[in-house]
Amino acid sequence: MKHKNIISVFIFAIIVGAISLGCFFKPHTQYSESERRLLEKKPVLTKETLFSGSYTRDFEKYVTDQFPCRDSFRSVKALFSTYVFNKMENNGLFTEEGHISKLEYPVNSHMFDNAQQKFDKLYEKYMKDKNVNIYLSIIPDKNYFLAEKHGYLSIDYDAFIKDFKDRMDYMKYIDVLPMLSLDDYYKTDSHWKQEKITDVAQHIAQSMGADASAQYSEKTLDNPFRGVYLGQSALPFKPDTIKYLTNGILENCIVKYYDTGMAKEGDMYNMDKAYGKDPYEMFLSGTSPLITIENPSAKEDKELILFRDSYGSSIAPLLAPAYSKITVVDIRYIQSDFLGSFIDFDNKDILFMYSTTLLNNSMAMR
Repeated sequence: MKHKNIISVFIFAIIVGAISLGCFFKPHTQYSESERRLLEKKPVLTKETLFSGSYTRDFEKYVTDQFPCRDSFRSVKALFSTYVFNKMENNGLFTEEGHISKLEYPVNSHMFDNAQQKFDKLYEKYMKDKNVNIYLSIIPDKNYFLAEKHGYLSIDYDAFIKDFKDRMDYMKYIDVLPMLSLDDYYKTDSHWKQEKITDVAQHIAQSMGADASAQYSEKTLDNPFRGVYLGQSALPFKPDTIKYLTNGILENCIVKYYDTGMAKEGDMYNMDKAYGKDPYEMFLSGTSPLITIENPSAKEDKELILFRDSYGSSIAPLLAPAYSKITVVDIRYIQSDFLGSFIDFDNKDILFMYSTTLLNNSMAMR
């Protein structure tokens, strides 16, 4: 028995030693491709950080992020949690009806208020005394179709949307919920599929007195789309496929990006990003503070200003046939106070189109 104990301790010591050496000699990894986030850096040891306790706290986070074979261990944990222990969710993610989704609960009232304040400020500063038509449309995240139905904590989406639109009494509300279903969303990601929302785009345009009807050619990206939830869940899951729509009108549009303040012409669909870390960013190059889409084929000299989050990247091209010019604004990446230097708001249609996710987590708005 004594010899068995010695052998067990010896084996355990070898395993701990091997892991420790692996952690010590393993090259620092800056970014997790699967989770799409920056990993913790090694903290600096000083007398202040040591005695305050911040060093040990930050070092624990660093070791957790830099652990050897970390993604493999994450997958094992996720598989055991889901299929052995039958946990309904793992790290806030759950799987139902072939979809991975992230819990969105509860309603963050201070975030709700913050979004209202940002929109009110934009209205007062740029739109109040102008000849403008202002609209609001709220996009539900896919938990609207999944969470409550399968017994997960869920916000009351109908009450959420009603409350917010009632606050925006200077905007005409455009309801898109009846036109959406779970199949309109990617299975491994939070976003909607462009090829599924042509009817949504036409409905929105028609509600603003414009015509976005058009015939499209559907193209399929030959790069598997591993959505943001796939890497975060660490579960073996079949990737999605990205399809995108084009036609002669979109191909002739002039798209300009103002990432540095100066206009730089680019593509409607960024093929470099289609094969990058997040292929969904192919739509209007993903995160960009200000974009203009000019349509030389437009039947009317009609302009739209679209305030949007990432959902707007894939629907904005589908609104392009209805307008001579669309200005796409993302106030997560540009200060609202600077917009007057780039945009003339007079005599425009203005659409605030945001997902429930961003309205419930609005601190990124500037």
